[in-house]
Amino acid sequence: GLVVTQLDIQPGECVKVKGKILPDAKGFAVNVGKDSSTLMLHFNPRFNCHGDVNTIVCNSKDDGTWGEEDRIADFPFQHGDKIEICISFNETEATVKLPELEFQFPNRLGMEKIQYLAVEGDFKVKAIKFS
Repeated sequence: GLVVTQLDIQPGECVKVKGKILPDAKGFAVNVGKDSSTLMLHFNPRFNCHGDVNTIVCNSKDDGTWGEEDRIADFPFQHGDKIEICISFNETEATVKLPELEFQFPNRLGMEKIQYLAVEGDFKVKAIKFS
């Protein structure tokens, strides 16, 4: 996976991750937050893993402890797709923008900046942009 640290993403700024879902993907995740144990958002599309099929699972992690999972029924992903994911936030929520879907997830930890980005699983990152 890819890990970027020492970021300084402020509220209203967007983290864009461009890449390709692998042809035989079971799932992948994009994590943003302070570090690997403190995440504002764990964005985890699952084709077929952890008992979920074609489901987006979102969560937060506070000092190593996972919060309650949020499930999103819309699943706009296909194996082999090239996609762009845009994540922005404010003091109350994170917003995930996909080509055909946009949704919010609460900023449970009240984070004021994003310092950490990690992409893992069956996804090949082509570009990352901050705007």
